[in-house]
Amino acid sequence: MFRNIYLLYFFHNAMSRIIKKSLPPALASDAIDAPPGNAKQDRHFVTALARGLDLLACFRSGDKALGNQELAERCQLPKSTVSRLTYTLTKTGHLDYVESLGKYRLGSATLALGSAMLARLDVRQLARPLMQELADFSQGMVSLGMRDRLSMIYVENCRSQTALTLSLDVGSRIPLASTAMGRAILAEMRTDERSQLLNQIQQADQANWDSVAKEIRQSISEYQKLGCCTSFGSWQKDVNAIAVAFYPGNGMPPVSINCGGPAFTLSSAFLLEQVRPRLLDLAQRLRISLGA
Repeated sequence: MFRNIYLLYFFHNAMSRIIKKSLPPALASDAIDAPPGNAKQDRHFVTALARGLDLLACFRSGDKALGNQELAERCQLPKSTVSRLTYTLTKTGHLDYVESLGKYRLGSATLALGSAMLARLDVRQLARPLMQELADFSQGMVSLGMRDRLSMIYVENCRSQTALTLSLDVGSRIPLASTAMGRAILAEMRTDERSQLLNQIQQADQANWDSVAKEIRQSISEYQKLGCCTSFGSWQKDVNAIAVAFYPGNGMPPVSINCGGPAFTLSSAFLLEQVRPRLLDLAQRLRISLGA
């Protein structure tokens, strides 16, 4: 159930683009990534809808239930506003109230949204056997991810049965700017799209922007030379990964496939010399199969 529920994030992202989602600076936070545009100047923007979607997006992989106070902190909204939102979302079936805990969990209506999104991801069905083959070869973990604002969310995941791999699964969220998977998405984007996204990353992490920007520029240059992005200890010091991104067609946003795991089992040399050609071939086979 949770594999499908967390695909709600993509419904939220799509709706955000449709209504030209934006939060005022006072509402921006690490939990709610600042999107482009200016909602206050957009007469078509429905603030209540946006806040409701933001509240649903506060539920992360591993969250069993959240209370109004926790949601208020994550959304950076007054608790009274959150209480009205949770009441409404409970009435519509998007949240369930757990009386014994005094908290809320995602409801069945979110499962329907997540299932619909998952069902139309043709790339996921086509990629899985190829990803499993690569996972078995590399003795690592191979994942398919899509962007949700300033994060990447896993939509498919394959592990080697004999490997010691990362404890991530479908619905897991990782940073966009500091991971191989996220940087591959940035490198694959059109220049204008990437510029807008880089502005958002800068606004979200102004203090570290110089070093972040330098690493992203290096990754884009690396992508042009190697066909993939690398992350050798830059996201987590004991984790190595490489990733490639591509557009699956049919108007879908770019997706990214990475292969990674603990640095002591997946060396940078092994990933570049042995895994990289297979990862690039995997992406090319998917492009051809999808007619992208």
